[in-house]
Amino acid sequence: MIDAKQDVLATTIAHDGVCRGAIRDACSAGRIDDIAREYMETLYTNSMDLCREVFLYIGKCFGAPKAPVRAYEVATDTIINKPITISEINPLSTYLVNHRLDTDPMRNQFFMATSGHKIDLAVSSIVSVIVGAQKDVYRAIDKVTNKYYPKYTDETIETVRRVFEKNDEPSDAIIARITELFEHKFISDASVAVLEMLGPGHQKIATELVRELDKLIPPHKRLRDVWRIKCLFDLVPQARTFIDYICNAWPEKVIDVRDKFFDISNPRGYRDAKLILNIGTDGKIIPMEIICQVRTFFEFEHKTHTAYEQIRGDKTNKGTAETTTELLHTAGVKKYNKMISSCVSDLFDRIGWNILYNNGNEDMLFEGFPRFTPIYYPVDIADIIFKKVDSAVENEIFFVENAPLKLSKEQNIRIFRWMAKFILVTAMPYADSDWVLPTDTMSDKFFSFVMAELLRQYKK
Repeated sequence: MIDAKQDVLATTIAHDGVCRGAIRDACSAGRIDDIAREYMETLYTNSMDLCREVFLYIGKCFGAPKAPVRAYEVATDTIINKPITISEINPLSTYLVNHRLDTDPMRNQFFMATSGHKIDLAVSSIVSVIVGAQKDVYRAIDKVTNKYYPKYTDETIETVRRVFEKNDEPSDAIIARITELFEHKFISDASVAVLEMLGPGHQKIATELVRELDKLIPPHKRLRDVWRIKCLFDLVPQARTFIDYICNAWPEKVIDVRDKFFDISNPRGYRDAKLILNIGTDGKIIPMEIICQVRTFFEFEHKTHTAYEQIRGDKTNKGTAETTTELLHTAGVKKYNKMISSCVSDLFDRIGWNILYNNGNEDMLFEGFPRFTPIYYPVDIADIIFKKVDSAVENEIFFVENAPLKLSKEQNIRIFRWMAKFILVTAMPYADSDWVLPTDTMSDKFFSFVMAELLRQYKK
């Protein structure tokens, strides 16, 4: 009888060999060079060990799973209803596991009391983690050669042009030579290649040129999603709390962090955060991509896969496909913000009572409430919005309804400022000025007021 663990290990080792063979073939064909080949082979060697490192870091971040681990089909967003054991986890298959974010600042803040003793969570601390299978090697090669390399070439040319213009030197001739070389040969080290082209009259700018070219990321090192996981959160502050935790716990392991939750300049309207973590050992750099997304947005993401495939396969449909994905992503942002508006309504009474009971002291019941930091918005934008909130409260546009006693302006301002902070930290800004939530309640009106002011500041 074949041992299941040994069978998986043997399959993985054989798979590693196939991947390295594909990488060597790409190098022999001139699609990549030896530098890129060596890097990519590292990513596709000892896959089982690297898969264990991925699993280890998930455990460090979240602790033990809160539900059975299950196999997951990415293309159809389907959970295979059969629990799998740790020994069955391998780099060739995707699985989904639910954890709880213990450091979640929003934990236990959002709930709805139903009949009797029953409580329904409006927002949970559960994080769904989709651990992706190792990226297909042929897709990885295509990504390096057809996506990253053209970008690297353009950046090299732009850098050379900028340095030459800064030093009042003509650049047309050398740019023509660079273009010809990069079109006929895969170059991983632009500074060496360009330096060899410089004639005796350019020694004075050689040092500056090499320094600037060395800042560019080579195409093979832009391949950072061979190992990847996706974390689905209910709220943006939960995702940011998770990212902060990793950055504080293992700063030496963090390669890069990109937060696009509030980025309305993205032409497709896409919103997520991405963290690149080094899971390599023995001095090797093995990047793992951690994508953080909110659940409501993820629901719309699956509808965009067909459009993405159109972009890849037929460039003539690119415009239509991009418009489709933009509309779907915008719908995801709107659905998310409707949930946040509902949370605002749920929080109003609790925050109001908490502030009144504490009578001007610190609101200890809300310790850990999502903090406001200038990372998300400049301080001046927040200050402007807070002042507009104050003015609206003073003019009695906004006031706490159904209060057990008449509240002072100061108490009203304090409550509405708190809610404004929550909206700024949690809701996603949007560029569509024609879209507003229904304003049937005071909380809906206030949410729309803050978001409209935020959009006005963005457009300045």
